[in-house]
Amino acid sequence: MKRAFARTATLTAALLASGAEALPDRKALAQTADRPGVAQADHPQADHPYAGLWVTEDGRVRHELLPNNRYVEARGNREKAYQGRYRVTGDHIDYWDDTGFTADGDFIDGVLHHGGMILHRRR
Repeated sequence: MKRAFARTATLTAALLASGAEALPDRKALAQTADRPGVAQADHPQADHPYAGLWVTEDGRVRHELLPNNRYVEARGNREKAYQGRYRVTGDHIDYWDDTGFTADGDFIDGVLHHGGMILHRRR
């Protein structure tokens, strides 16, 4: 429990230090989890060029960016390790996990850089 609190506190401090005006509301995210139209209404982007499957070279981490602004992240044998919503702004991606965790990444020369990982599009 202490470890989870420390991680949450660290992420909160980082978000606030980076200029975030508000943190995602865990309950609100959970309420939109099964209603993609709610998340999509705020940020309609179904036609951005990055929808699809992104995979690390070893295949261990897989991000499926769905056209309804939802994502599913698989790790190893866990096909749905993380799920949530995402928003693409230019070549930048922000993730909001359904549990309240946030992350981001950047698309550089057709490659997704996220959390120290490099993911390539799988067609």
